[in-house]
Amino acid sequence: MDRLLCFAQKVRDKKDLSKNQEYLEKEKFIDVIFAEYLESYKLLVGFSDGTERIIDFSDFLKTSLNPLIRKYLDIVKFKNFTTEYGDLFWDDYELCFPVIDFI
Repeated sequence: MDRLLCFAQKVRDKKDLSKNQEYLEKEKFIDVIFAEYLESYKLLVGFSDGTERIIDFSDFLKTSLNPLIRKYLDIVKFKNFTTEYGDLFWDDYELCFPVIDFI
């Protein structure tokens, strides 16, 4: 899965392209390394920079109007998460939280 990047979508000339490449080479990406279920809708998430955070998804899930998101209020479904390519996701990317959402 491609990472979310913040650079120009259109390249007008080679000078712009080299600026984008230079930006990407300098930019450091942080990945989700692990996630561990704690309780309720809380996960301990570890990042590639060595930091760990407890993230509570309860407000997000409970206030969502989207039934595809609200179905993860079922704790069995919520516990069925995985980490891959540096992101946290459920059910083959049906619900996905790229690392940028945690920063």
